[in-house]
Amino acid sequence: MNLLQQVAAVSEISLRSLPSRKGASLVVVIGIAGVVAVLVSALAMSTGLLKSMTNAGRPDRAMVMRQGAANEMSSNVGRDAAAIIMDAPGVKRDANGKPIASAEIMTLILHKKKDGGEVSIPLRGVGDNAFAMRPEIKIIEGRMYEPTLNEVIVGKRAHAQYANLDVGSEITVRSTVWKIVGIFDSQGDTHESELMTNSTMLQVAMRRVGSAQSVTVMLDSPAAYAQFKDSLTSDPRLAVDVQTEIEYFAKQSATLSNLIAIIAKVIGGIMAVGAIFGALNTMYSAVSNRLVEIATLRALGFGAIPIIASVLSEALVLALSGGVIGAFLGWFFFNGHTVSTAAGGVAGESRAFDLIVSPNIVMQGIVVAIAVGIVGGLLPAIRAARLPVATALRAV
Repeated sequence: MNLLQQVAAVSEISLRSLPSRKGASLVVVIGIAGVVAVLVSALAMSTGLLKSMTNAGRPDRAMVMRQGAANEMSSNVGRDAAAIIMDAPGVKRDANGKPIASAEIMTLILHKKKDGGEVSIPLRGVGDNAFAMRPEIKIIEGRMYEPTLNEVIVGKRAHAQYANLDVGSEITVRSTVWKIVGIFDSQGDTHESELMTNSTMLQVAMRRVGSAQSVTVMLDSPAAYAQFKDSLTSDPRLAVDVQTEIEYFAKQSATLSNLIAIIAKVIGGIMAVGAIFGALNTMYSAVSNRLVEIATLRALGFGAIPIIASVLSEALVLALSGGVIGAFLGWFFFNGHTVSTAAGGVAGESRAFDLIVSPNIVMQGIVVAIAVGIVGGLLPAIRAARLPVATALRAV
């Protein structure tokens, strides 16, 4: 019998004996399933946040803010500067020759979640051409706001997460009452966590008429970005930073997304250590229960490699079972589930997004499970292979 045949035969014997040790085996499976489920859920949060933010960006849209501003809330762009930006080369124009651009202002309003907690929701004031610039925004309930009235529309994620944001409800901003007249969809991007209204009306309510915080423009094409950026950064009248929407939202989401991923790996790592010890204990116990069997196989001429392979195969089957179960639980309970966070690219604001359990995340969980199985099974496997035949036979 060659080596491969020995490995296959001994591994089959080991796996067939698993039902007799189902209690200890379940400890390993459940432990590893917990590790994978926690890892998958945390990575799903990181992936969902990143996708929500980056989906808001297009390569043919650019954002302009005050030089050095970290985000829209810390930026300020004056009326004259906004006019220069919108008239820059590379900006796309509509059928009437008006630039497809929007000078925007944003504030945070305190509001209650449906579970009673209080969060800060972004209220964005946009220009007249904002929805030509963002064609992905569609009203799915109610109607568009009237630009001369105190009316707002609500993103569908904000509507789902926060209380009293139905069409017909009212909110108060700076002592001004605003009526909710519509709910919009923007293809799953971060704007669905916002409320929107006319920028002039919001400027009046905030007593900062004529001042915007950012200017977003639609470009003739992605290739026009370089010309647009060069014209603004070389203009002595301006002190601005220019970036594509994709760049801006990627930067805003990177810090929190990376933090969530780090936390997932730290917590998952701690749990993985516990699972490894559980696997070690179970596999050492399995080896002890199989001493006579292992000694008999060695006496019959089976080498150390088939013995090691049999113990490792048992550990890997248990680990893979736990990994599959954990990945399934993570997908079942978390994929598509909407959550919100009170931290993010703009300090203090709440953003709602869907958790995403992607195939890549599932594979990461399975790989972690296999790694735990290998580490947890290797030492017991080596011990089984090195055990003298006479010593094992005395265990009868």
